[in-house]
Amino acid sequence: MVTVIPHHLASGVSRAAPLAFALLQILTPVLPSLGIGEPIGDRSDSVRSLITPAGWAFSIWGALYTGSLVFALFQALPGQRDNPLLARLRWPAAGAFFGNALWALYTQTFGLSAISSVIILFTLACLLVIFRTFAIWPTPFAASERWCAVLPLSALASWLTAASIVNISASLRFHEVEGGEATPMIAAAVVVGGGIIAAATLLRGRGNPPYALVFLWALSAIYAAGGQREHAVAVAAMLAGVLVIIATLVALRRGGGRHWFTAARQGP
Repeated sequence: MVTVIPHHLASGVSRAAPLAFALLQILTPVLPSLGIGEPIGDRSDSVRSLITPAGWAFSIWGALYTGSLVFALFQALPGQRDNPLLARLRWPAAGAFFGNALWALYTQTFGLSAISSVIILFTLACLLVIFRTFAIWPTPFAASERWCAVLPLSALASWLTAASIVNISASLRFHEVEGGEATPMIAAAVVVGGGIIAAATLLRGRGNPPYALVFLWALSAIYAAGGQREHAVAVAAMLAGVLVIIATLVALRRGGGRHWFTAARQGP
């Protein structure tokens, strides 16, 4: 016998989930102050690599948490219940917010092991579903959708793209996998590879501007940290930045500009 969940109940759950998990991802990093685990910053410092961004880069989490909460509140509004775009975003967003909370809980407790990389890749997968939805959406975005959904979730997707690469590098150090004398060149290759991945993502994603800007933020922080220790990493960060900028401009010229900046028509 199949149990059918009433539509209004399913709709209520789908709107509540992003809000609940958005709050959870904000509260979980507070646990070390309650004596549960160690701060994420301390865990990260113990396995720093040449591609770990400078400390100031992580201040972006304030904006990312705020943006996540703005989206969660926006999609929960009664007037947005039947919004077709938000209906496509709710569960992937809830999955991403839950992934962030789970990653913080695990990392604070056990460190940046391979399991933390698996968790962050799950989170990134949820965000890339959202990223693709934005890229293929057939109608212009309303101003509220652009500011409360496209901007915060695209920014989060970009940061998690960079963070996934950094996390994998940190996990290798956690498990004592080192590159020896080849470490600077390996790190440089990873940074360029990350730039190629981001550039390809932008070409397929119509040059999503928030995604591009946040990834450039991450690259500038890598340049400011590992790039000041190893010339190869500095060159790699600059090259990756050039690739991201070129891909963004090309995609915007191919129609991405209209896609992201054309306003939705208002009703009579």
